[in-house]
Amino acid sequence: MKRIIIPILSLFMIGCGDDPLPKPKGYLRLEYPKAVYEKANVPLPFTFDKNKLSSPLTKLKSSEEAKGLDIRYPALKATIYLTYKPVTQNNLDSLLRDAQNLTQKHTMKASEILTTPFENYDIKVFGMLYEVGGDAASQSQFYVTDSTSHFLSGSLYFYAQPNYDSIYPAAEYLKKDIKRIMESVRWEQ
Repeated sequence: MKRIIIPILSLFMIGCGDDPLPKPKGYLRLEYPKAVYEKANVPLPFTFDKNKLSSPLTKLKSSEEAKGLDIRYPALKATIYLTYKPVTQNNLDSLLRDAQNLTQKHTMKASEILTTPFENYDIKVFGMLYEVGGDAASQSQFYVTDSTSHFLSGSLYFYAQPNYDSIYPAAEYLKKDIKRIMESVRWEQ
């Protein structure tokens, strides 16, 4: 009996080596095409550059106070919603406050909100980009204005439950498009 137990015990001792190590997490490697921009001619008092990856701009929503335009990205399951409002003598403060409050509504789910100011005095475009980290409904929001006549705000939304890890690559790709919109806005006088 001892002859059988000793080899079996030695197998257990040899089989037990280093502690098992967990495998590192794997992530999808998502690669998006290089952005190619074209001028978007819209029936609004401004123009901007849009990514050719987006669908053609066809819908224009309008009310007495605002006009809206959607930039859809079917491949990324995302939309950038643009809202244009004219600036009057006494509404600039409320437009700015509304844009900031819209971003602050995401603080319950956001892990961070980074702000990046934008100023181009040559073409009279001033604004702010908000990058929302975490599982918030909108990953990026922005506004631009000339402070006297025009106010444009925008929000990025995905057609999926917000899971920051999953949508992060697409959010980063679209953040570049948002920056391009902000940089390329030209007001019509």
